[in-house]
Amino acid sequence: MEPSENQESHKVGIIICHRYHRCGGGKCFRALRNREGAFERYQNQPVEVAAYATCDGCPGGNIEYVPEEMAKNGVQTVHFATGMIVGYPPCPYIEYFQSYIENRFGLEVVMGTHPIPEKYRINHEKLGSWNHGNWPEIIEPVMADEQTRLAYN
Repeated sequence: MEPSENQESHKVGIIICHRYHRCGGGKCFRALRNREGAFERYQNQPVEVAAYATCDGCPGGNIEYVPEEMAKNGVQTVHFATGMIVGYPPCPYIEYFQSYIENRFGLEVVMGTHPIPEKYRINHEKLGSWNHGNWPEIIEPVMADEQTRLAYN
């Protein structure tokens, strides 16, 4: 089913890890356009990126303020960029940030944006980065199949 032109866009905000503050968002925007990774959930609806910001570095000073601004601009869902998942180390605050944003601002938070690049999957598998806690659930929306992961290398 194609999105209806009359259907209102679902507005998302993307929060990226400050380590990647110079990132132009190319992989995130490609994944949104192709409805890949965590953006698969929007297969049948138009989506608009209404906000894009960094966390402001550890321990995430912008997490206190940016979601409020996002909500004022109509954001319905906040996506934590895949860089927060695949960085070395992965964001140690990601679950706390999710809980804080959902509870404080009432916004849904989705883990990830674009599919995990295969080279990162391989390295994190060797490191055991995602073998504890809730990491298997955190990475699930952006794991994708091998061919897709390779396309995001």
